[in-house]
Amino acid sequence: MKVLIRQAVPEDAASLLKIYAYYIKNTAVTFEYDVPSEEEFRNRIKETLTRYPFIVAETDGVPVGYAYAGPFKERRAYDWAAELAVYADKNYQNCGIGSMLYNELEKILSRMGITNLYACIAVPEEEDEYLTRNSIGFHRRMGYENVGQFHKCGYKFGRWYDMVWAEKMIGNHFSNQPEVVNYNDIKNK
Repeated sequence: MKVLIRQAVPEDAASLLKIYAYYIKNTAVTFEYDVPSEEEFRNRIKETLTRYPFIVAETDGVPVGYAYAGPFKERRAYDWAAELAVYADKNYQNCGIGSMLYNELEKILSRMGITNLYACIAVPEEEDEYLTRNSIGFHRRMGYENVGQFHKCGYKFGRWYDMVWAEKMIGNHFSNQPEVVNYNDIKNK
């Protein structure tokens, strides 16, 4: 399977929303309850791209996954940290799409000067039909370490789920840290 990784564009909203809608309706991977409108999702892509990467994996011209980065927190001192998210089409799970997307995001974020990556991962006390521990395993294989767990903080499908923060360092930490570069300033270099 040949996979092309490229920057998302607002026109990808419908196909990427189709991927995401599956997770909203059928899983507790996301704690979002309602599928956003195509316009809202388009705006999420646009907003992300004002500062961070939003990328798409496609095969034969069809999107099969996407990933993006965003601020870990809004305060200026957190500029060197980013939160990541990745979603693969349900028919392309366990095909390496997520790893390809995360690897590309890491390269981009490293070039931007980001030093710390974070993932907010939904976790079941016991696996069920809505949530497994697969995401924890994926992040561990990608080099993330669990650094905190919140208990019974997400309620979906009549069940309580935990949330784990996972962290990966990708850059050096200096006493005189260089400023982070906006994604738009590096994307075509």
